[in-house]
Amino acid sequence: MPVHNILWVAGMTLLRINAQVSGQDDLPDLGPLAGGRGPVLIMTHGYKFQPGHPQHCPHRHILSEDEVACRKAVSWPRLLGAGQDGTAAVAFGWPARGTIWQAWAQAGIAGVALARVIAAIRETAPHRPVHAIAHSLGARVVLSALRHLPEGALSRAILLTGAEFAASAAAALDTRAGRRVELINVTSRENDLFDFLLERLVTPPVPGDRVIGHGLPGQANTLTLQIDDPRTLAVLAGRGYAIAPPRARICHWSAYLRPGVFDLYRAFLSEPDTLPLAHLQRLLPKAPQPRWSRLLDPPRVTLPLPFARNASS
Repeated sequence: MPVHNILWVAGMTLLRINAQVSGQDDLPDLGPLAGGRGPVLIMTHGYKFQPGHPQHCPHRHILSEDEVACRKAVSWPRLLGAGQDGTAAVAFGWPARGTIWQAWAQAGIAGVALARVIAAIRETAPHRPVHAIAHSLGARVVLSALRHLPEGALSRAILLTGAEFAASAAAALDTRAGRRVELINVTSRENDLFDFLLERLVTPPVPGDRVIGHGLPGQANTLTLQIDDPRTLAVLAGRGYAIAPPRARICHWSAYLRPGVFDLYRAFLSEPDTLPLAHLQRLLPKAPQPRWSRLLDPPRVTLPLPFARNASS
């Protein structure tokens, strides 16, 4: 049975629902969502979190309404504008600790619980679009939920360096809900090591399948966005979304820690008219760069100015 509570913090509407994947869901009173007009943003985490855990509770980390003194944490609700312009946020927690195989199985089950949450929100507030944003194994949760939802239940979704195989993602997108959702698959070659390890540890649904960090099948409702690609960053900057270049060659959290990324995510989720998916598809590269291209890229050396003046032209 999920644990849940509604918070009102400095005008922020934040609903916490923790899916205990055994037993029947006992959803909270969603009445406060019925009166609003803005979107409902569902946020979920990835591996190693556990709601209520003294050190690893997502509600005291990335899903917190407050800033956290941790180098790998920022407040998703605040950066996504929860409470502003009628936007409400749902922090969806699920048991993601244990071995990678245990968490992998739990993510699929948590997707069923998430589908029930989305269905209840749509029943309570049918006039409000429901969007989702998820990191790592949380992407598997969101994609699993699509298999259990009716058409149009989820409007937009952002998957941040998602831990799911391409064949499973394609199957989820080939459902009633999946064919209607607009999905941005955020990737980075900084995450290559984590993608590689997942492919070696978890049996893919199709032999030789790769994770979605290497792209999704080209569809009208999906976009793969590589946020460490200079061409992509230049296009986004030209549209008014300046994202800081990557600092590391290996990083699993860059997709939500890099300065500027949440300006883009917030616009995509809360101001969809400013970022039509079809327009981004025309402007951005069609496919991400190859695996290891960032790790193997030779370091860029900037010469001191006196040497630069004497260098050959």
